[in-house]
Amino acid sequence: MYEFHGWFGIAESPEEADAGTLEQGLGELRARVEAIDWSTGEAALRAHGGESFLRVDGLVNRRRDEAEELDALIAFVAARFPGSWGLLYERADDLPAPPGPGAFRVRVMARGEVTTRLDPFLSPNRPVIED
Repeated sequence: MYEFHGWFGIAESPEEADAGTLEQGLGELRARVEAIDWSTGEAALRAHGGESFLRVDGLVNRRRDEAEELDALIAFVAARFPGSWGLLYERADDLPAPPGPGAFRVRVMARGEVTTRLDPFLSPNRPVIED
């Protein structure tokens, strides 16, 4: 099983969301999002309060194309929009340790940089969220 849930605020720089080419970049991101065809997941680009957000969610039997496409999408956002921020929670039976099976890992994007951290809230899955 591979489960993922995430959101990312889109900004061209840490100072301003629009440093001059935001609309062009959002068009590129929108095209990438529209090309995604996950059978049991989705990616969506939405605007709220004048800001753009990328939302991704899915649950598939195992890590496969969705994981690779998600990795590429996050890498694109980090490179194209270096002011972006957000979180991606994911768990899978085959994640390397840490966190390993039975735990979530969190990919944190801040200022366009992505780091991987351990989840302090929902891990270990048993007994925190599962019996």
